[in-house]
Amino acid sequence: MNAAALAVHQVRYEQKSYWRNPASAFFSFAFPILFLVIFATLNASAHLPDLGGISYNQYYVPGIVAFGLMSACYTNLSTTIAIRRDAGILKRLRSTPLPPWAMFAGMVGNSVVVSVILAILVSAVGMLFYGVSAPHGIPALLVALALGAACFCALGVAVSTLIPNADAAPAVVNFVFFPLVFISGTFYPVPKGSVLERIANVFPLVHFTRSVFAPFDPHATGARFASHDLLIVAVWAVAAAIVGVRRFRWEPSRR
Repeated sequence: MNAAALAVHQVRYEQKSYWRNPASAFFSFAFPILFLVIFATLNASAHLPDLGGISYNQYYVPGIVAFGLMSACYTNLSTTIAIRRDAGILKRLRSTPLPPWAMFAGMVGNSVVVSVILAILVSAVGMLFYGVSAPHGIPALLVALALGAACFCALGVAVSTLIPNADAAPAVVNFVFFPLVFISGTFYPVPKGSVLERIANVFPLVHFTRSVFAPFDPHATGARFASHDLLIVAVWAVAAAIVGVRRFRWEPSRR
């Protein structure tokens, strides 16, 4: 089996495993959509003067698209790796003929597939029920999603190296993630020049959120690529990939 076929085979395996746990799959999709419905309904008539008076939902839907991808690629991947390491699955896989890169390709590919489905569902709900206009820069949106998937999958692998055991995975993974989500303008724009914005600008979440919003921004013109934000996301992707590769552990920590 050549490399491409092996990678596709692993993605199919991970997808079968994912969908055979319907409770986990359901809540992975329900959580972002529930956030969307609650906040979009509460703020249906709100507008954002700082963004040219656009409706709140025109800003919020791209934010939820970004949130769904970050959750699927970062949270799910890091937790899955920690659980499999603690259960000895990674150690057993390492002793098989399966190349390590193929195992990672399967897990990352599964996260990307879930992210794409989430992005389509969230966008469809926003356009059908909340009057959100379709993105005008499809290439820019695709580039932002692809680069974001690479960045947050790499961060998921890197953070998994800090998780001591499966029980600690949710706490370690979400300790930084959720505070940063709220200060990164994912759910509501953060005031420019504020302390929170300066803190958020150090991390990739705010830059990824902006790069996803740019194609949805009705006031934007041109190709709608948020070049500066995409560059920072790319830098984080490379740095996280280096850390993840160098610090990755196949076996659980000794207790």
